[in-house]
Amino acid sequence: MANSVKIGERKVGYGYPTYIIAEIGINHNGDLDIAKKLIDAAAVAGCDAVKFQKRTPELCVPPEQRDVMRETPWGAMTYMDYRRRVEFGQTEYVEIDRYCRQKGLAWFASCWDEAAVDFIEQFAPVCYKIASASLTDDHLLRYINATGRPIILSTGMSTMAEIRHAVSLLDTERLLIAHSTSSYPCKPEELNLRMIPVLQQEFVCPVGYSGHEVGLQTTYAAVVLGACFVERHITLDRAMWGSDQAASIEPWGFMRLVRDIRVIELALGDGIKQVYDSEKPILKKLRRLAE
Repeated sequence: MANSVKIGERKVGYGYPTYIIAEIGINHNGDLDIAKKLIDAAAVAGCDAVKFQKRTPELCVPPEQRDVMRETPWGAMTYMDYRRRVEFGQTEYVEIDRYCRQKGLAWFASCWDEAAVDFIEQFAPVCYKIASASLTDDHLLRYINATGRPIILSTGMSTMAEIRHAVSLLDTERLLIAHSTSSYPCKPEELNLRMIPVLQQEFVCPVGYSGHEVGLQTTYAAVVLGACFVERHITLDRAMWGSDQAASIEPWGFMRLVRDIRVIELALGDGIKQVYDSEKPILKKLRRLAE
């Protein structure tokens, strides 16, 4: 297993700056203009990457849910029609690819089915994310692994036995693992951040954190505990319509998140005790020696 994995132009792992991912997911609500504003916000904040979600509705929506009616901002429609309404296609992703390159941001996606992987593969993504919901989909894991690209495996709603099995299907030289709890928004007492060092000890590959809580302080704690990368949802407004908006961070909050993580990285240091040059005049002035 690798202590670091290269995602695009960046090495992610211990001893490297925290890789910060703004998950757009489906917070764009099927609107390309909103997606571009979220990309803008991530770029201004100083994020390393943005992440989308890609599904093929005909494969991902169970038959018994397809005709269930749902109230949406666009009126009442079946769940299948809703899923199609918020799903980006070729035109949108070509523009997303161009726009992210223009902004100097990497981008990738959580692919929920094999056809979605085939679709995203045309853009040569820097990596793939395996969503927590897909952790037990052995065929999908093998399919994504066969692309040869780095993989981030999210571990929400999973047992350690399930995580071990999923890891056994993947090339661990290209693997990163994200600790996560899959509730939206997640209560602090269910974040279980001490799982970060537990996963580090067992799997010896870069371990990060995918958070769905409200606020920033617990994500800072994840970095202090050793998360090599962090992923948080980004939104223009937490009051917007959508299932993930309430567990997301608005643009000004993302600016604070990135800024403060960079300060924390400086403050953590290397763990080697030393006397700094800034201390020496004070040492000379105040230090008392035994007679």
